[in-house]
Formats: sequence, C-alpha cells, structure tokens
Amino acid sequence: MKINKTLIAIIVLVVVCGIWASSSYNSMVQVQESATTSMANLQSTYQRRADLIPNLVETVKGYAAHEKQTLEDVVAARSKATSITLDPTNMTPEKLKEFQQAQGELGSALGRLIAIQENYPDLKANENFRDLQVQLEGTENRINEARNKYNTAVQQYNVVIRSFPKNVLAGMFGFQQMTKFEAETGAEKAPQVKF
Repeated sequence: MKINKTLIAIIVLVVVCGIWASSSYNSMVQVQESATTSMANLQSTYQRRADLIPNLVETVKGYAAHEKQTLEDVVAARSKATSITLDPTNMTPEKLKEFQQAQGELGSALGRLIAIQENYPDLKANENFRDLQVQLEGTENRINEARNKYNTAVQQYNVVIRSFPKNVLAGMFGFQQMTKFEAETGAEKAPQVKF
C-alpha cells in the first residue's frame, strides 16, 4: 500500500505546526507567570512596608507628641494603601493608577515624618527610631527594585504575546497585555518640605 506524498507532507506540516503551537503556548505561560510572580513580590514588599509602619509610628509617638497630625496622616495613608489590592489577572490601568496613588500618599506621609525626624534632634538621637528609619529606607529601595523587576517582566511578556506569529496564538488563548507601573504625575519635580 502506497501512501500519498501529499498526505505525508500534510501530516508532517500538522505535526510541525502542533509542536510550534505547543512550544509557543508554553513560552507565553512562562513569561506570564514570571510577570505575575513579579507582581506578587512587589505586593509582598509593599506589605513589608505596611507592617513596618505601625512599629515606626509607635516609636515616634513617644518622642513626637507635638506632631500628632503627621503621625495620624501616616496611619490614615497606610490604611488606605493596604485597602487597595491588585489582582494581576484583571488589572486595569485605572486600578493600577488608584493603587499607585494610594502608595504615593503613603510615601508622602512618610516623607513628612522623616523630615520631622531631621528637624528635631531628640528624635534623631533615639536609636529605635533610627533603626526603623533605616529599615523603612531599605523597604523603599526594595519597592523600587521590585517595581523595576515587575516592569521588566511585563515588558518581556508583552513583547512575546504581541510579536508575530505568537500574537495569533495569544489572541486565541486569551493572553492579554499587562500594565506597567509608571511614575506618578509630578514625580519629576523635587518634593518641598514645609513646616
């Protein structure tokens, strides 16, 4: 029994296309998982900051009763920042902007708190406050690093799902473009601390 050469060519073509589609799908899943893991790591870093703030506030309260409003602003900003969560599976630019705005308000409140510490030597002398401030600064650096890693992972993912011919498979399998973190409006201007 002779097998038709055309039939063999069609079978080979189907097998090659199937292997390519499978490999492409798996690579899209891999870069998507990398991006969602980066988002989870970023949220974990934000959580570390939120967990650290109550300790910082309690320490400062003992030394800065005259700055009660600033401390209350930090607590309120922390509460607002922790009430907004991101879900990488349905993240929209609006949700990301709302999340960034809440985190920005918290960062601003913390900036005022640190400025108070620099203005009042009694606070500066407190070793616990200094230690917590160092931890907070380290956390802010971790947040920045986590944002950068997330943006890199999202960029890699978006390039993969938007490049031809994988974009065809991405559309078929429902892979959606992810949103990157961007600088907040006005971030290019240096903040002014006023008392």
